[in-house]
Amino acid sequence: MKHAVFIQTNHKQIVGAIVAEHALRRYSTNNDKFEVHIVNSRDYPFFLAREGQEYMRDGVKRVWLNEDLQSFTPTRFMPPELMGYEGRAVVIDPDVFACADIWELLNRDMKGKAVMARMRSGTKGLIDKAYASSVMLLDCAKLKHWKVEEQFNAMFDGDHDYSRWIGLRNEDPTTLEFIENEWNDFDKFTTDTKMLHTTRRKTQPWKTGLPVDWRPAERFRLFPPAAWVLRLRRKIFGEYGLMGNYKEHPDKNQENFFWGLVKECVEQGKLTEEFLRQEMKDNHVRHDALDVIARVPSLPPAPAHPLSTGNLAKAA
Repeated sequence: MKHAVFIQTNHKQIVGAIVAEHALRRYSTNNDKFEVHIVNSRDYPFFLAREGQEYMRDGVKRVWLNEDLQSFTPTRFMPPELMGYEGRAVVIDPDVFACADIWELLNRDMKGKAVMARMRSGTKGLIDKAYASSVMLLDCAKLKHWKVEEQFNAMFDGDHDYSRWIGLRNEDPTTLEFIENEWNDFDKFTTDTKMLHTTRRKTQPWKTGLPVDWRPAERFRLFPPAAWVLRLRRKIFGEYGLMGNYKEHPDKNQENFFWGLVKECVEQGKLTEEFLRQEMKDNHVRHDALDVIARVPSLPPAPAHPLSTGNLAKAA
């Protein structure tokens, strides 16, 4: 059986994707058993073909922008096609960083299910019963109905809602199963964490100080007026108007874990200073990135968990 991990990204999150690949390899003792692929949405022309067109998201029409921070999200559903609908795949976002052996997830008993993922947090999980497709274990042979270009285009015809698609709410629920939250830990970093997901976009460690370049949801079931205000903001000030700047991450352990991985990528030639300087110039990476790398503490040797020797923040 073929096994692979796919990291989906766009040009804005490519540094995160490279670091995510490094983390997968760093913490695995089974690297000869699986491949790792970075899937960049820029390599698929059907995304660019829809630039500026309206699509359905949570029952609201939005404009598709390839420059948005999260324009890569539909590529989450590409691995079965890329695998020829054979074998096993794990797919992760570019802001998900392994600190345990991914083979443990990739090779687990799926009990006949097609997809394994955790539940989303907040009302999306509690009320909509939406799954977090940001980390999924896939049995590709059971997902032959995943045809990304066709499903992506259907959003613009009003036949396919982005939020239902991303939340796996169009799937037969009998084909879905849960994984432990530790495989997709939302901004929670403990010694039990197997993959850290820095899902709070406004505090992603490599974005601090940059102008916000993602768009908030415009549907708030528990307090509809909030959605009205956000729609009015967008209509008056534009897609990113009044959104402010990215903030410092509140957990120094998470920040030091990420930058410790970046430091290793630079040392091993996976990222060059020249490339990082260009990413800083393009506002994809915080402008003091090289200074942060110079002062960040080194991580404990793999395969030890990054928090195994105590608090990373104390080492800073």
